[in-house]
Amino acid sequence: MLKLLVTPPAGAQTVVEAQEGLSVMEIIRDAGFEALPAFCGGGLSCATCHVYVDPAFAELLPPMSDDEDALLDGAEQRRPASRLSCQIPFGPALDGLAVEIAPDLG
Repeated sequence: MLKLLVTPPAGAQTVVEAQEGLSVMEIIRDAGFEALPAFCGGGLSCATCHVYVDPAFAELLPPMSDDEDALLDGAEQRRPASRLSCQIPFGPALDGLAVEIAPDLG
């Protein structure tokens, strides 16, 4: 079983079963985390799936696209470890990845 460690804002870390081939956003959404609304459903047209990624995994992630970077530029709570979870395909190399859901300050 592959796993993803998810921490909601002001919440405790939860280990969820992760399916290869899904995006990190889909895994979090399917696990029922209401703190990650993912309004566009992975269409790269909002930033409501914003997460902070464990820096230990940074080099294993695909490079950030210009579109993802532009959407994150509009996020007041952006950090160096910020990514849109819809842009992170999950697979065995990311087993044990820890992400924190960015707070919604809007």
